[in-house]
Amino acid sequence: MKTAEIRKAFLEFFQQQGHTIVPSSSLVPANDPTLLFTNAGMNQFKDVFLGREQRNYSRATSSQRCVRAGGKHNDLENVGYTARHHTFFEMLGNFSFGDYFKREAINFAWTFLTSPDWLGIDRDRLWVTVYGSDDEAFNIWADEIGVPRERIVRIGDNKGAPYASDNFWQMGDTGPCGPCTEIFFDHGPDVAGGPPGSPEEDGDRYIEIWNVVFMQFNRTADGEMQPLPRPSVDTGMGLERISAVMQKVHSNYEIDLFEDLLKAASDVLGGIDHREASLRVIADHIRSCAFLITDGVMPSNEGRGFVLRRIIRRAVRHGNKLGAKEPFFYKLVGALAAIMGDAYPELKQQREQIERILLQEEEQFARTLDKGLRLLEQDIEALSGTEIPGTTIFTLYDTYGFPVDLTNDIARERGLTLDYEGYEREMEAQRERARAASKFGVDYNAGVRLEGRTEFTGYELVDDRDVVRAVYVDGKVGTAAAGDEAVVVLEKTPFYAESGGQVGDTGVLLWNGGRFEVTDTRKDGDHHLHVGRVVSGELTSGQQVEARVDQQRRQATALNHSATHLLHAALRQVLGDHVTQKGSLVDPDRLRFDFSHFEAVSADQLKTIERMVNAQIRANTPVHTELMDMDRAREKGAMALFGEKYGDTVRVLSMGTEGFSVELCGGIHAARTGDIGVLRITGESGISAGVRRIEAVTGQGALDWFDATESTLREVASLVKANRDAVIEKVQVAVERSRQLEKELAQLKGKLASAAGSDLASSAKEVGGVKVVAAEMAGADRKGLMETVDQLKNKLGSGIVVLASVEDGKVSLVAGVTKDLTARVRAGDLVRDLAAEVGGKGGGRPDMAQGGGTDADKLPAALASVEARVAALLG
Repeated sequence: MKTAEIRKAFLEFFQQQGHTIVPSSSLVPANDPTLLFTNAGMNQFKDVFLGREQRNYSRATSSQRCVRAGGKHNDLENVGYTARHHTFFEMLGNFSFGDYFKREAINFAWTFLTSPDWLGIDRDRLWVTVYGSDDEAFNIWADEIGVPRERIVRIGDNKGAPYASDNFWQMGDTGPCGPCTEIFFDHGPDVAGGPPGSPEEDGDRYIEIWNVVFMQFNRTADGEMQPLPRPSVDTGMGLERISAVMQKVHSNYEIDLFEDLLKAASDVLGGIDHREASLRVIADHIRSCAFLITDGVMPSNEGRGFVLRRIIRRAVRHGNKLGAKEPFFYKLVGALAAIMGDAYPELKQQREQIERILLQEEEQFARTLDKGLRLLEQDIEALSGTEIPGTTIFTLYDTYGFPVDLTNDIARERGLTLDYEGYEREMEAQRERARAASKFGVDYNAGVRLEGRTEFTGYELVDDRDVVRAVYVDGKVGTAAAGDEAVVVLEKTPFYAESGGQVGDTGVLLWNGGRFEVTDTRKDGDHHLHVGRVVSGELTSGQQVEARVDQQRRQATALNHSATHLLHAALRQVLGDHVTQKGSLVDPDRLRFDFSHFEAVSADQLKTIERMVNAQIRANTPVHTELMDMDRAREKGAMALFGEKYGDTVRVLSMGTEGFSVELCGGIHAARTGDIGVLRITGESGISAGVRRIEAVTGQGALDWFDATESTLREVASLVKANRDAVIEKVQVAVERSRQLEKELAQLKGKLASAAGSDLASSAKEVGGVKVVAAEMAGADRKGLMETVDQLKNKLGSGIVVLASVEDGKVSLVAGVTKDLTARVRAGDLVRDLAAEVGGKGGGRPDMAQGGGTDADKLPAALASVEARVAALLG
C-alpha cells in the first residue's frame, strides 16, 4: 500500500467505527503557550481531554502533521542518520473523549492492523508492551486478543522516578497523561536488536508502530496526578513507520513518499546517491520547512522562527557538503507539493510563497557564511596556539549562524582543534537564558478549573444582568473585598475576551453597594475571565451583578477590526493572492496588520490600497454575519485567520460590495462599513523575512492624525518662512544648503587631519628599532582618527600609530600597524589593552583596530604606556 492509501484507509476505518474525521490542525498550537510546535495528534484536543471544551462528538480520528525540532521533543540532530527520525511526520490518531476506554481501543488497533480487510499484518510478528502495573490492559491482550503472554512486555518506571516510563505518556511537564500500551513490529532476525524491555531493545529489529495512551490523569506543576473528569483514549501511529512495514522496507526513507523526495533532491543536486545521509536530511527538512511556512511561521532569530531558520540552514549546509554551489533547497517545493498536495492543498496554494521564503533564506545564509569565514580567518590568524577557543565557536554560531561542523571542517584543514568544552559552556549559559525567558513554559493548569462554559451575549448586548460563578483572588476561589485584584467568572457575559487580535473589553460590574472595574477580559478554555479590581463592596460566588461594557471603547475597537478585514481584501487585490494574515492587533486607538509579502509596499500601492478601502467605507454597505459549518464556509470562499482556533460552527463575516471581504471571524464589528468613517495608513514596514506590517487609524483616530499632520506642516512652514504651498521648495533649498556645508566641513577636517598627520609624523619615537606615534587629537571624530592613522602609516612606511580623542567625556581610540610588523604587534591586541585602561573595550584586525572608554581622565596615562607596551611586544 502506498502512503496516501494507508492514510485514507485509517481514516475510513475509524469513521466506520463512529469517529468524526477532524482535519489536521496547524503546526502552531492555537492558544497553547506550553508548546513550541504541534508534536502529537492529541494537541488540538487538549482542552477536550481536560474538560474545558465541549465538542459535538465523543469520538474523533485525524492525520495530524507534527514537528519535533525544538523544545522538549527534539529529533533534529538524529535526522538523516537513523532509519526513523524526522523533523516532520504525520501521526494517525483515534480519540475517545469519555466514550470508550481500554478494551475498545485495543480491539480497534488490533483489528485495523491484522484484519485482511484492512492492513492484514501477520499477528505473529507483533509484540505488545503495557505499563508495569496495568493488569487490565495486560489481561485484555492476553485473554481477549490472544497475544501470547511471552510477547506482552511490562515496562515499569524505568527512567528513575514514579510515572517516568516508556509506557507512561505525557505531552509536557504538565497536562493530560496516563499509562499506555504499545504495539511493536518484528522486522525479522536479519535486523539487529532485541524485543522491547530487553538490553538490546535499541536495535532496529523491533519497531513501535502503534501507541495507545489511556488518558486518566492531569499532571500539575507540583507533580500531582489529578484524575481527569472523563477517562479518555489518545492513539497515535506514525504514518511513515507503518508505511515502511506495509511496503516491506526497513527504513522510513525507503517508502514511496521519501523515494520520490530523494529522487527530486538528487536531481536538483546533480544525481547524488540516494544512500547519502545528507540527502536524507534534505528530503526530511523540506517537509518541515514547507509546512511551517504554510502555517505562518517565518524565519527569524527567536522562538519558532529561529527553529525554522536552523532547519533551513541545516538543509543548505548538507547540500553544500554534497557539492551545491547555488541555491537549491527552494527547488524541492514543487516536488513536495506534487507528492503531498492532494492531502494538503495548501502546499499547492502557497507554493510560490514558500519558494520565495526559502530562496531568500538560502541567499542570506550564503552571505552569512561569507562573513563568518572572514571572521574565522581573522581569529585563526591571531591564534597563538592550535585550538580555536569556545567563545569564538559560539560567537560564530550564535551571532552569525555559522555551523559548528563547518568551523570544525575548516579547523581540520588547518591542523587545528576546537575547544568543545568552552563552546558547550557558552551554549549552556545561552540555554539557561532561554529557559529563563521562555514563552513556552507556562503551567497549563494555572488557569480556571471550572466545568461548563461562559455564554457570550456581547454580539447583541453591551449591558447584561449576570450571576457570578466564581471569584479568584491570588489564584484561589474566595471573596474579593475593596482593593483586591481579582478574576471574575460569570454565567454569561457581554464582555468580549481577547482573541483573534482584538483586545478584550473593559467596563464595570455593579451590584448593590459594590463596584468592580474590569481592566481586561481574557479567555481560558470556554470561560471568559474578567480581570480587574474591586473598588467598593464585596464580591463572591452566586451574586447577581450588572455587567456594563465600556461602549465607546468597544465601538472604536469594532471599527478598527472591521477596517482590518477591508484592508486584508484590498491587499490581496493589489499585491496578489499570496497575501495572508500573519497576525494583527486591534484596539480602540489603531490597527496593526501583519501579512505575507516579500518586498516593501510602494507608496503608489499603499495609496491604491487606502483608496480601495475608503471606497468600500463610503459605499456604506451592511456587514453580514452568518453561522455555518466549516464546509459551507469554505464553499462561500471565507478566509480563515492565522492562529485562530475554530469550532464546528463558525461565524462568516461578509462586508463591502460584491463580496469584497469574506472571512471567518469571531470578533465584534461595525453594523455598516460607513461606520468606520475613514481609514488612513500611517506606516508600512518589514518585521521578518517575508512578513510586512501596515499600521493605520480610522474614524476619530484618523481625524486626529490629519490634525496633527496639518499642525506639523504649519510649524515647518513657519520655520522656513514660507506658506504651505511653498514649504516643499523652501525645505529643499535648506536641505541642499545643509549638504553643501557638511561637504565643506568634511573637506576642512580632511585638511586638518593631513596637517596634523605631518606634524605627528615628525614626533615619532623609535622603540626597538620601530617608529611609534601615540598622541591625542583634540576635536577629531572617529573617522578623522582613522584617516590620520592611515596617513601616518603611509608617511612612516613602517611603524605603529595610536591616536585618541575625547568628546563629551567619551574616549575614542584607533591603532594602526603597518603590514610588515603585524606578525609581532597586532593592532587589535594593543587597542584592547588600552581601552581597558580607560574603562572600555576594543579590538579589530592586526593592521587596524578601534576601541573606546568612558574614563577620559586615564587617557594621558594610557597613551604614555604605549611605548612600553610596544617594547614588551617586540621583545
